[in-house]
Amino acid sequence: MVELTTDDVWRVLAKQNFMVVGMVSARGKARTAGVMPYTAGRTLWFTTNDDAWTSRHIAVNPEVSVTVTIPKHVPLLPWIKVPAATITFAGVAEVVPAVRMPAAARTALTKGLKHNEDGSGGTLLGVGIRPVGDFITYGVGVSVVGMLDTEAARGRAPSGG
Repeated sequence: MVELTTDDVWRVLAKQNFMVVGMVSARGKARTAGVMPYTAGRTLWFTTNDDAWTSRHIAVNPEVSVTVTIPKHVPLLPWIKVPAATITFAGVAEVVPAVRMPAAARTALTKGLKHNEDGSGGTLLGVGIRPVGDFITYGVGVSVVGMLDTEAARGRAPSGG
């Protein structure tokens, strides 16, 4: 098992531009959404709007799961398929008006975003996810060759939450 610290995992998370958030609908159905995250402190932020099912589901049940994939490749041999490294964790999400998001997160996540002048498309919201428990990793902190040993490629670190 690879030895990782909480800070090691947060450094990797801060560099990523995609994550999958798992949630449960008000009717108890599992749902996932791919979103673009921004790391501010020890919280991962993304934007949505009040018309989106994502914000409605999280408002009803803020307990979520998150999986972040980290692309891997063999240097100079891009045609060789390599599985992505992953970080997965449980978290608690909070839905807030976009103006209540950390300024850096709001700026990064809304840059180039078109706002409808007529108010259609809903009100922009921020969703902050605080990890709880441990980060579970695969392939983080190991080489592509190191990923062949699945036991050695696994890791676990406290989330700090």
